[in-house]
Amino acid sequence: MKEKKLTIGKHGMAVLLLSFLIYAAAMAGTVWSASNGVYPLLALCIFLLSTTWLLWPGLKVLRPQEALVLTLFGKYIGTLKEPGFYFVNPFCSAVNPAAKTKLNQSGDVKSGSQLQAATELASLSNKISLKIMTLNNSRQKINDCLGNPIEIGIAVTWRIQDTAKAVFNVDNYKEFLSLQCDSALRNIVRIYPYDVSPNVDTTGDGIADEGSLRGSSETVASRIRDEIQLRVREAGIEVVEARITHLAYAPEIAAVMLQRQQASAIIDARKMIVDGAVGMVEMALEHLSQDQVVELDEERKAAMVSNLLVVLCGNHDAQPVVNSGSLY
Repeated sequence: MKEKKLTIGKHGMAVLLLSFLIYAAAMAGTVWSASNGVYPLLALCIFLLSTTWLLWPGLKVLRPQEALVLTLFGKYIGTLKEPGFYFVNPFCSAVNPAAKTKLNQSGDVKSGSQLQAATELASLSNKISLKIMTLNNSRQKINDCLGNPIEIGIAVTWRIQDTAKAVFNVDNYKEFLSLQCDSALRNIVRIYPYDVSPNVDTTGDGIADEGSLRGSSETVASRIRDEIQLRVREAGIEVVEARITHLAYAPEIAAVMLQRQQASAIIDARKMIVDGAVGMVEMALEHLSQDQVVELDEERKAAMVSNLLVVLCGNHDAQPVVNSGSLY
C-alpha cells in the first residue's frame, strides 16, 4: 500500500455558501408554493430542504501538519495533506485507527476536560498528525550482557511519513511503535554491559572493546534508533531520534554495585596516594644524599622510608614523636 496524495480544489467555502443559499431559496419557495397551490414546486423545495444537508459531511478543514486518509465504500482513494477548507465526496470517510489511542507522548498527555475534548474531536475528525512527536516509553528492567539487571527508559521522536502504510499496514500504528521500541531496546541493551568490562565485544567484530551503556550512550542511542527504524518502516513511520532518559541498576543490586564502585574508587585513590608517596620518599632521600645533610646507613634509610610512607599514606594526620636522643 502506497500513499496517494489528492490534489483537489479547496471549494469548501463555496459549497457551504451554496448550501445556505439553497436552504434559503427552498424555504422561500416552500412558503410561496404552499400559499399559491403550486404542488410540484412545493415537492421540489421539500426535497431540497431534506437532502441539502448531505453536502455538509463532505466539508473537511485541514490545519498545517495534518492529513486525512479517505476511503470510499472501503476503497482507499487518497490522502489530503495541504491545509485548507475542502469539499470531498460526502460518502467518503476518514480513517485513523489510532485516533483514540493515548500514549505517554507529546500530543497525548493532557488532563481532565482537555483530554476528553481532544478524544471526542479525534473520534469525529480522524485526522492524522504529521508533526514530530515524542514517545516517552515506560522504564524497563533488562539484563545487560553480564546478566546484571538494569532499569532503562528511552524517548523516541517520530513522525508519520506515509499515511497509507500507517493506516492500512498495521492495526494501530501508535501501539505498534511502542511495542517495537520495547523490543528494539531489549535487543540492543543485552549487547552492552552497564559499565566498561574486560573481554566484552559490543560491536560484533570479535575484538574486545570499551563500549558500555553508561560510557557509550550516544552510540547505544544511535543503534536503538536504527533498530526501531528497521522495524517500523512498513508502518510508514520515520524515527527521527532516540535518547536514553533513564539508566540505573535495578533496586535489588543497586546497593551492591554502589559498594563495588566505591571499592574501585578507593583502590584507585590508594594507588595514586602510594605512587605519590614513593616519589616523595625517593626525592627526599636523593636530596639528603646530594646535599650531604646527614649520612644514613641502609637500616636508618629503611626506617626513614617506613616512617615517611606511614605518614604520607595514612588516613589521619600524623602524631609526631620527637626523639631527643641520638639516632645511633
